[in-house]
Formats: sequence, C-alpha cells, structure tokens
Amino acid sequence: MKKYAFILLILVLFLNSCSEYQKLLKSTDPELKFNKAVEYFEKGDFMRASTLFDEISTYYKGTERSEFVLNYLAKSYMGQKDYTTASEYYKTYVKTYPKGRFIAESKYMIGYCFYLDSPDARLDQTSTLSAMEALQEFIDLFPESERVPETNKLLEELSNKLAYKSFINSKLYFDLGNYMGNNYESAVITAQNALKKYPSTKYREELSMIILESKYQQAVQSVPEKKLDRYRSTIDEYYNYINEFPEGKMRKQAEKIFSESKKTVKD
Repeated sequence: MKKYAFILLILVLFLNSCSEYQKLLKSTDPELKFNKAVEYFEKGDFMRASTLFDEISTYYKGTERSEFVLNYLAKSYMGQKDYTTASEYYKTYVKTYPKGRFIAESKYMIGYCFYLDSPDARLDQTSTLSAMEALQEFIDLFPESERVPETNKLLEELSNKLAYKSFINSKLYFDLGNYMGNNYESAVITAQNALKKYPSTKYREELSMIILESKYQQAVQSVPEKKLDRYRSTIDEYYNYINEFPEGKMRKQAEKIFSESKKTVKD
C-alpha cells in the first residue's frame, strides 16, 4: 500500500506541475515567466526553461534583460544537448552584445559547441574545423582567460582527430595499392601533408611508417627503369623514420624494409 501511495503522490505532484506550467504559458506577465524560467533552469528542467525564455525574448529585446535571456537560452539548449541551437544563440549574443558581460564565455562556447558536435574521424570533419577556428579565435581575443589551457587541450584533441583522419585516408590508399592507378603515391602525399599540417600529432610515427611502406611497395612493384631510384628513396625514408623514432614501436618492420631495400640496391 505504501508503494502505491508513493506512486500516487508522484503522479499528483507531476499533474500539479504540468498544470502550473500550462498556466505560465498562458500568462501575459513576462516578469513572472522570466523568474519561473530561471527557477526551471536552476532545477535542471531545461526544456521548460528554454520554452519560457524563448517566449519572453521578443518582449525584452533591446533592454538590459535581453542579454540575460539570450545567455539563459543558450545554456538551456546546452542542457538539452542541442549544441547546434545553443551555438546559434551564442552567436546571436556575440553579434548583439560584442562588449557584453558574457562575451568571453559566448566566444568560447561557440567553439565548444562545435567541439561537442565533432563526429568520428571517419566522418565529415566540418564541425571539427569550425571548432578549431572558433577556439583559436577565443584564445586570440582572450589570451589571459583561465580557459586558455583547457582550450589548448581541446585544440590538440581536434588536431589529432584530423591527423588520424589523414592516417585513415593514407592507409586506404595504401591498401588499394596499384588498383586503377598508383595509390601508393597518394598515400605518401596524404601522409606527408598531414605531418606538415599537424607536426605535433600523436599519430606522427604511424604516418611516417605509411610513407616508408608506401615507398617500399612502389619500389617492389616498380617497372625496371624506376626500381633502383625508388629503392634508394625508400632507404632515405628509412633513415628519416629511424632518426626520429630510434625506439619506435614499428622499428622491426622498418628494419626489414631497409634490409630488403639495401640488398636490392647493392645487387
């Protein structure tokens, strides 16, 4: 009986809450709606809060209160994990209040919203690039902000994601081999470009090995007149790898490629 009484109590409270909320929606008192929206926000009821803030946003437009409404709206959508809508409200805030009290937070949050929307490395990375652009802009504008160290970590993470995507692409070219063209050369170019663009990436060794393996396979499968030059290029690439990663996790593989290439060049 106690269990059913508790369930009944919860149901009554829920219905009363819905009834109160419905009355609020019909109310013509913007101040009441604002105060209640803040209450809902602080309780974590972000959907009701955003609905009420949205209803009164037009009424307060052009007033000091509007700045707070916009900020609450953006945070309410963040609470709902609707990062696209939250980002749009932060952008609106930045455009409307370029020197507002929440400008630094809004600039950061625009980039952070893109960061949260950044997908798996195998997918389109438009959001990742937008996040990096917005976060770098935040650092440039607010270099003394306490959020700069955190922002640099986010930028490093996003940079590694793009480098990993380049590694995936170069590995795909490598696996295609000579199918419908020289895909090994495409693998080399893709990996080299990634190393230039993301020199500090944690995938640096993997990208370097792709270059070495691709050059080796080009030499192995080469026409006779190009074979010797390509083996020499492979040996040069081995030295590049071994000088940078003398204790690399793929050293054995590199040594094998070097041994085979050197033997062929000597012969």
